[in-house]
Amino acid sequence: MTSTLSSSPVSSDLALEATFALQRQAFAGHPMPPAAQRRQWLKSLREALLADQEALVAATDEDFSGRSRDETLIAELLPSIQGLRHAERHLQRWMRPSRRRVGLAFQPASAQVLYQPLGVVGIIVPWNYPLFLAIGPLTGALAAGNRVMLKLSEATPATNRVLKALLERVFPEDLVSVVLGEVAVGQAFSRLPFDHLLFTGATGIGRQVMLAAAHNLTPVTLELGGKSPAIVSADVPLDTAAERIAFGKTLNAGQTCVAPDYVLVPRPRLDAFADAYRRAVRRLYPRITDNPDYSAIINPRQLERLEHLLADAREQGAEVLDLYDDEPRQGRRLPPHLLTAVTDHMQVMQQEIFGPLLPLVPYDRLDDALAYINQRPRPLALYYFGYDRGEQARVLRDTHSGGVCLNDTLLHVAQDDLPFGGIGPSGMGHYHGQEGFQTFSKAKAVLAKQRLNAARLIYPPYGKALQRLVYKLFIR
Repeated sequence: MTSTLSSSPVSSDLALEATFALQRQAFAGHPMPPAAQRRQWLKSLREALLADQEALVAATDEDFSGRSRDETLIAELLPSIQGLRHAERHLQRWMRPSRRRVGLAFQPASAQVLYQPLGVVGIIVPWNYPLFLAIGPLTGALAAGNRVMLKLSEATPATNRVLKALLERVFPEDLVSVVLGEVAVGQAFSRLPFDHLLFTGATGIGRQVMLAAAHNLTPVTLELGGKSPAIVSADVPLDTAAERIAFGKTLNAGQTCVAPDYVLVPRPRLDAFADAYRRAVRRLYPRITDNPDYSAIINPRQLERLEHLLADAREQGAEVLDLYDDEPRQGRRLPPHLLTAVTDHMQVMQQEIFGPLLPLVPYDRLDDALAYINQRPRPLALYYFGYDRGEQARVLRDTHSGGVCLNDTLLHVAQDDLPFGGIGPSGMGHYHGQEGFQTFSKAKAVLAKQRLNAARLIYPPYGKALQRLVYKLFIR
């Protein structure tokens, strides 16, 4: 979705509403699927992904006009398969009611939390990882026992065709339904009265989705983005930090919501880090032209946006270094660039970059780097490179972000036992693993009493001696 959500109906509304009604009716007839049924759903999905992996790789390559096969395997299929296996393995424990304590004043009684499916869940999928960002939330929603409608991005038609056929082969429409279409369809999708809606995408569109969901009081999980910083310490080996940052910045040509957006570098180390980063990138990708390991920018509109960021930075005095200025440009493979002498007035420092452009920002003390981050909207990810445990603790304590990697980038997202989610402008809510199960479940509080009811001793009329004793014992 790329434009403002409206409330006017579109031709797709009736079809969407019919599918939604079908799923809601199916849920009403089967509101608490047992663990064995849910595990079978997850197992069937996992096996179908494995069987169709070559078709999915080819489809994403077609959508990007050049998507690295290995990046699709590493960043899409691998975490999808592992996430499904993790949910299968731990589902029984996640579903188990959680026993809670009852205060002495309310005895005899027992308390527990039951995890119930919510009902019908909507998932809006972005274009940058069209497989993983569909399968990840779908895994959590199915593990929690829900029915699911998926709205796939209009920017990835080839992947959509393969994924839609796969899901229709595995699941009936009243369990999992795939929705395709342009902006108007996405707008209508957001207006459906889901029991939960998860959106992954740009912050501006996230606001529109949340506004549409508010009309139905639909709870939302927003996985957005923002400008995720990396901090290079004063003593970390530069080659190590540069290589790990380069991997995080060039994977999928930087089209990753948790890619390092800019790097804070100690001022005396700025030139040395720039040299180390250039060497690291050239080792990872000895060439860009015709290199199947390096992915293209998804479409001409996104390429034009990135070129505009470069032009705006140059016009305002930034030093822009094309790390492959010795090669001709081909297609939409945009070479990695370094930018120095950047300022807050440049668009590259105001917008999420979402591409292989890396600004370097000098700092004098760690306090200055932390203040720089804290003066800006809270990011989805934060990366710190340094082995001093005290400094690591300061970064964790004194900054807010959706997630953190110490001495690495990106890989916290692939950990099935860690929650993934943003904070403030970078999102709200969590999913992955147990947190995904809980996001798509209702944690129902249950207090149970049997024949004996000690609470009647404090019923009216008030002023009895026993009531005064209760006050003396428990209100102090």
